[in-house]
Amino acid sequence: MASNQRSSPSVERPPSTPSDAEPESGLETARRQLARAASQLEIDDNVVERLRHPAKVHEVTIPLERDDGSVEVFTGYRAQHDSVRGPYKGGLRYHPDVTRDECVGLAMWMTWKCAVMDLPFGGAKGGVVVDPKSLTDDETERLTRRFTQEIREVIGPTIDIPAPDMGTDPQVMAWLMDAYSMQEGETIPGVVTGKPPVIGGSRGREQAPGRSVAIVTRESCDYYDYPLSETTVAIQGFGSVGANAARLLEEWGATVVAVSDVNGAIYDPDGLDVAAIPSHDEEPEAVTRYAEETGDVTRLSNDELLALDVDVLIPAAVGNVLTEDNADDVRADLVVEGANGPTTFAADAILEERGVAVIPDILANAGGVTVSYFEWLQDINRRQWTLERVNEELEAEMLAAWNGVRDAVETRDVTWRDGAYVVALERIAAAHDARGLWP
Repeated sequence: MASNQRSSPSVERPPSTPSDAEPESGLETARRQLARAASQLEIDDNVVERLRHPAKVHEVTIPLERDDGSVEVFTGYRAQHDSVRGPYKGGLRYHPDVTRDECVGLAMWMTWKCAVMDLPFGGAKGGVVVDPKSLTDDETERLTRRFTQEIREVIGPTIDIPAPDMGTDPQVMAWLMDAYSMQEGETIPGVVTGKPPVIGGSRGREQAPGRSVAIVTRESCDYYDYPLSETTVAIQGFGSVGANAARLLEEWGATVVAVSDVNGAIYDPDGLDVAAIPSHDEEPEAVTRYAEETGDVTRLSNDELLALDVDVLIPAAVGNVLTEDNADDVRADLVVEGANGPTTFAADAILEERGVAVIPDILANAGGVTVSYFEWLQDINRRQWTLERVNEELEAEMLAAWNGVRDAVETRDVTWRDGAYVVALERIAAAHDARGLWP
């Protein structure tokens, strides 16, 4: 890595930093980040107070007939945070740890993410409290169709547009679109994004979050004068985000030395052949099988991967993996957040103090919602784009967002996270000021 590394921008931290001894919820983290960003700007306190709360949270009961004839009841949520700039937009996840507050916090992050990318959407998030691995395909379809019916009145192409998230995929979106369309009496592909291309999905949608992580990593390395050909990268998580980011970065010249799945990590200081490792979506838990088959890589835990002496660390698995307990162990010079919320508030402060630049999730992995926007446009216009056009448009949008955040970082001498939040909050506050408050 080049020796002329720039110092990490910094700001004065709050008098006290919350401990991770009791992990704070995504909602608490999102509110802390909102307060910190608001302190950088001259924004009406009333607007900030409105943004601390979701516009609506819908909770529904979903009875499901299992394949054996028994009935089990699940809980589903759809949190809608803010729609001042356009329809609500955000993923649906099937996971046993889904909660109301998690959905609200993630919906807030979607509001900021859409604003950072200057997309005409607000933020939403939802999910069902269920372990998707416990469901058969037929049960997943029935659950999805019933959940769609329960939230049908609060979603739609001009109201709220769901998308895939943890535990869901293009097939789930196809079932959701079909269930909604059947009830509406017409085919409405724009009600969801992340569908299969054969029914209105966009080419390149599944790869988009990983592609944007790779683009932002490339731009970050260029900003800090790190030639990709001399840059080592460790990626926690080898799902669609981590795998696609790894493959692109390797193609562009970086050396990916470590990747991981839920069972652990593999490491080769000379570089892995990431193109030869199936992603989790292509072949679940293939990373550890690759280690067993080749035998020429070092096995590590996921925690050990986070502490590797590499240039760039990309946490692309789940949230809250960089904490107060392990932030001092991070030896990377640059962290690019591929997952949503992988860095706790306390860890963020420690990394900032140590001069480790952290590129936030609301910029780095925003390729997913950006290509979802492209898909929405294609559905409205009934005209599908080529993959080449999708990737070209995504590159342009990511560079525009990167340049906007970079300008805020340099002008205000703030961290990358604060710069991204400042850009987002300025746009959202301006929209609220222009529209006013309905009495």
